[in-house]
Amino acid sequence: MCDPRPAPFNLAAHVLSQASARSDAPALCILSGTDPETWSFGRLERTVRGAATGLRNLGLEPGDRILMRLDNTVDFPVLYLAALAVDLIPVPTSAQLTVAEITALAAALRPRLTVAAPGIALPDAGRTPVLTLAGLRDLSDNPPADYAMGNPERPGYIVFTSGTSGKPRGVVHAHRAILARRAMVTGWYGLCDRDRMLHAGALNWTYTLGTGLLDPWTVGATALVPAPGTRPRDIAALLALHGATLFAAAPGVYRQMLRGSLPPLPALRHGLSAGEKLPEATRAAWQRATGTDIHEAFGMSECSTFLSGNPVAPALPGTLGRAQPGRRVSIRGDDGEAVPGTSGTIAVSAEDPGLMLGYLDDPAATQERMRDGWFLTGDIGAMDPDGTVRYLGRDDDMMNAGGFRVSPVEVEQALAEFPGLEDAAVVEVTVTDDTSVIAAFYTASADLDDVALANHCAGRLARYKCPRLFRRIDGIPSAANGKVIRRALRESFDKRIPPR
Repeated sequence: MCDPRPAPFNLAAHVLSQASARSDAPALCILSGTDPETWSFGRLERTVRGAATGLRNLGLEPGDRILMRLDNTVDFPVLYLAALAVDLIPVPTSAQLTVAEITALAAALRPRLTVAAPGIALPDAGRTPVLTLAGLRDLSDNPPADYAMGNPERPGYIVFTSGTSGKPRGVVHAHRAILARRAMVTGWYGLCDRDRMLHAGALNWTYTLGTGLLDPWTVGATALVPAPGTRPRDIAALLALHGATLFAAAPGVYRQMLRGSLPPLPALRHGLSAGEKLPEATRAAWQRATGTDIHEAFGMSECSTFLSGNPVAPALPGTLGRAQPGRRVSIRGDDGEAVPGTSGTIAVSAEDPGLMLGYLDDPAATQERMRDGWFLTGDIGAMDPDGTVRYLGRDDDMMNAGGFRVSPVEVEQALAEFPGLEDAAVVEVTVTDDTSVIAAFYTASADLDDVALANHCAGRLARYKCPRLFRRIDGIPSAANGKVIRRALRESFDKRIPPR
């Protein structure tokens, strides 16, 4: 990884640096059936820079925040890169968020503009101007803007992640965050300009946005994006039909695909996985079904991915692999670096170019995660003498739903409003050897209707945050200080009860 970091610098200019040399080459294909919507590198850059001029003509100034309420269409990366091109700050958000959720997020963000596609929830009674999808597309007719070059340390974009308090927490990243991703090209992907990368996730997710779009474009490769509404069971056909050479998804997508019959995938070299721990059973089943490996990476919203295996040096079974080239990783105990082979908190160097600038408007929370020049991830691991890291779990109560971290507090607050429910606690439980779901345990005078509980949650929470099963118990286990003992709930869970 190159240091010092290049200055002046612009993230969008870096991502689209191949556009001149590869003007007619395909940059993006939106896949829907046999007739994909294809965008060349030249067309993509012209559209991005035209939209950047249009955003500036709306009166937006450098540093203004744009709340993105878009789906998996080309409009998403166009707006994201257009904003960055002229020093505006794009804020991707999940299209699944409810009105209540996006209202709370917008209150913390204070955006100058919201850009929204039809049918996606908007903040309630907001005073922020809203630009429609049609209005965004009209902006691309403007003359191309020059890239705003500047200090690579300046704020570039913001993403939101759930905090342990249950309130979404903004993560502010610098323009230089894209530079850390160069380590993934060889340290994880094995990516080159001839590749066709298909990612199965939503574009608001940093894993999808980075691995599925930005990194392929940076090296001149083609990004393949399933059209909105594509089901996991249909993705295998898209991989075969469109000649994907690399495939990226969360473990849950691989599991769903393996439930059906997979067609021959002669072009596919290997798969990529991140977002949650990849079960060895899923990895082995995929290898048997396709003859290709899955290379896993570990990271988080605050620092992308920095541990991984790769095609040249695959990770050993049951491990996360090693630090990517140029990344510094440590296992931290109470008194400093842990002895090799012993457990501690996985940490990444505070100097890592991919590390966030900090949590939005919360320097105290940012400082809590720093110790002796290291950023503490909150995940527990152990490092072998050769640098291989084994994952041992979380050191807090955060849950993982399809790759998205979910705070139990947020789900419990939604459940508390249900009539007749006295108390509730939610945890992530294992229902099969390779599948875990969010489960809600509650106390009440009698069993409550599961369908009504599910509908109640669906009206207040994004789908991926909603419990998949509900169980009434006699009492919520808690410590003397009143804190829920979630470990006891997980340990008492009966795997024989299937999820909804």
